[in-house]
Amino acid sequence: MEEGGDGGQSLRGRYVVVLSGKRKSGKDYFADVLKKRLGDAACIVRLSGPLKRAYAEEHGLDYQRLLDASDFKEKYREDMIAWGEARRRHDHGFFCRRAVQEVPAACRVVIVSDARRKTDVAWFEERRDAAARGVPTVFVRIGATLAARTARGWAFTANVDDAESECSLDDYTGFDVLVENSGGDADNVDEAILDIMQRARAATDTAAL
Repeated sequence: MEEGGDGGQSLRGRYVVVLSGKRKSGKDYFADVLKKRLGDAACIVRLSGPLKRAYAEEHGLDYQRLLDASDFKEKYREDMIAWGEARRRHDHGFFCRRAVQEVPAACRVVIVSDARRKTDVAWFEERRDAAARGVPTVFVRIGATLAARTARGWAFTANVDDAESECSLDDYTGFDVLVENSGGDADNVDEAILDIMQRARAATDTAAL
């Protein structure tokens, strides 16, 4: 069941880039590079932001420390995932809706940096495919080799790396852009960013992008 307004009105007139990928694949890096290329026309939205804020408030934790890539966040990750899953079972669009409601008025390209579940993607697909005033959206998968992810600090964690939050989109076939971000010759980060920028220009008719 989904509570409250659908949140789609917050995205109208904008272009949405939905990123997903495994831990340490480079989602935040890609989002930051894309944002720099787009400048003030773009903003980064994290679906985990509303989750972490609500979790921090309920558990008396420092919200800002849950946002960074720190050991503090890792300490609470497993419990936070379980708490979030329970919230989604009640209202699958809760965190998506909360996140997009915080989009600044000047933002023309909304970069969602952390889609993790089929329900996350489905929520944005529903807004994209709406019969009236659908929101143009591109779905992007960031990939990296196991060696590259390990070099960035990844190590398998039970109940995290085998949980829905990491595995739900493994078999999703609707990605529009596939990005290799392992730090080798096969990387196509620059090409993918140019592709996304061209898509955004075509969809929004915004030459400034």
